[in-house]
Amino acid sequence: MNQVIAEDRRPILTRKEQPTALSAFAGIRDRFPFPLGTTSYIVPDNILPNVRLLAKVVDDVEIVVFESDEISNLPDPEVVEELRSLAESNRLTYTIHLPMDVSLGHADGAVRRASVDKCLRVLDRMQPVRPLAVVLHFHHEAYRNGIPAADIPRWQTALHDSVRDLLAAGVAPHNLCIETLSYPFEWVDEIVCGNSLSVCLDVGHILMNGYDLTAHLDRYWTRTRVVHLHGVLDGHDHRDISAIDRRILAQVMERMYGSITPPVLTLEVFNEDDLVKSLQRLEDFAQ
Repeated sequence: MNQVIAEDRRPILTRKEQPTALSAFAGIRDRFPFPLGTTSYIVPDNILPNVRLLAKVVDDVEIVVFESDEISNLPDPEVVEELRSLAESNRLTYTIHLPMDVSLGHADGAVRRASVDKCLRVLDRMQPVRPLAVVLHFHHEAYRNGIPAADIPRWQTALHDSVRDLLAAGVAPHNLCIETLSYPFEWVDEIVCGNSLSVCLDVGHILMNGYDLTAHLDRYWTRTRVVHLHGVLDGHDHRDISAIDRRILAQVMERMYGSITPPVLTLEVFNEDDLVKSLQRLEDFAQ
């Protein structure tokens, strides 16, 4: 049986009781014409304390779910209900990042189907919060050095089958956002476009792997429902965005500001210092 990380259900603390560097950014979300988001792991605590901390800073919280045979952070129904209540009272939405250890492209049909079942189990549990989008990685359990599988055509066929199973189970195709990773995204282009799926355009991954950001924006912007923005430092991603070239940020911001229905801009960082520095940099583009 999975070990479940218990969630903290203490009452929301006032700003005086819970001092944080993020307090200075309360209301920053109102200075952008697009939804501003970040992850559910900004402080080293469970999901609920993070959402409480972020409730007045961002419009959307990316709930990062992991679930393995040994450990799981999948919220229990009571926590999901409190997340729903927090969203309702704080004008919040949620995006759900499905577990990264799923192998939807696995050559073994049993492993592939188990991965589909894991995704559906998470989506069923999180359904009460009505996720704005669901972020999914298309990779294999042997994902190494940017190559998702030894046999790419077989991997693609398995991904087709997994997408078919997810959609047949009732997952809305436009809610399912396939994330740009380290492999060339054209390898899954037919699967994404052919099934009317959406895209999670990860700017950090595109920059880290040396891909053409403009080409990705031109090709996938109309399908993009989530943008992940994070910096790269010393070969490591998911850092603050302070070192990203202003021209690159301006290119992304131009798309965000020019969209009638803009995607969520998620600062995909995982500590408070990186989030504060990223918000400081983003203020350069605020209204």
